[in-house]
Amino acid sequence: MTTSTTSKPPDPFRWPAPWAPKHPDRIQLYSMATPNGQKVGVALEELGLPYELHRIDITKGDQHDEEYLRINPNGKIPSIVDPHGPAGPLPLMESAVILNYLARKGGGLLPDDERLYWETQQWLSFQIASVGPMFGQFGHFFAFARDKTSDTYALERYTAEVRRLLGVLDRRLSGRTFLVGEQFTIADVATFPWIAGLSFYKAQDHLGYAEFAHVVAFVERCLARPAVQRGMKVGA
Repeated sequence: MTTSTTSKPPDPFRWPAPWAPKHPDRIQLYSMATPNGQKVGVALEELGLPYELHRIDITKGDQHDEEYLRINPNGKIPSIVDPHGPAGPLPLMESAVILNYLARKGGGLLPDDERLYWETQQWLSFQIASVGPMFGQFGHFFAFARDKTSDTYALERYTAEVRRLLGVLDRRLSGRTFLVGEQFTIADVATFPWIAGLSFYKAQDHLGYAEFAHVVAFVERCLARPAVQRGMKVGA
């Protein structure tokens, strides 16, 4: 017995009303210049893909707008809509998915070698699962919530974990220009904004950031790239 399956056509797409595109033929980016948002701005600039920015101000709650939730049900940034996606406009959330999609579409930021491709996915996953969440929690308790807890447990916990993660990255970057050898990939795009963001929290001295010399040099190399400099400002 065989079962035939047909893919359901996507629902008719409607642009979120508060952020109507002026250039609907371009990739629509919904973001803000946070470490998570900067990833996609950098990738778009590195790949040279035409896009239109819609600034989602998370300090004002734009991410919870019902119109925005139609393209990002999780109410986070960044999001994109590719008007030329498979079978029509394609909304995407979650930065790892977006970075992979853009890299494939733009033909860059991913190694051709299969082994290096999977190493890139490994270090991208490391950022998503560890660096982003732990750096974010550290920043919250270090910069914003010191007067909201009765003890120092949370800050001590996340300080120790961020230092551990910096150590993992420092060992990985010893003898390498980027996380996967000599090629700048989506793993680097995802990771360095979170490390650079430690300066926003004014936390580098607290963490002993200068001890991680390979990480320091890596971030400097990333920030020296012209496309990175443009991408970091997207949504500022």
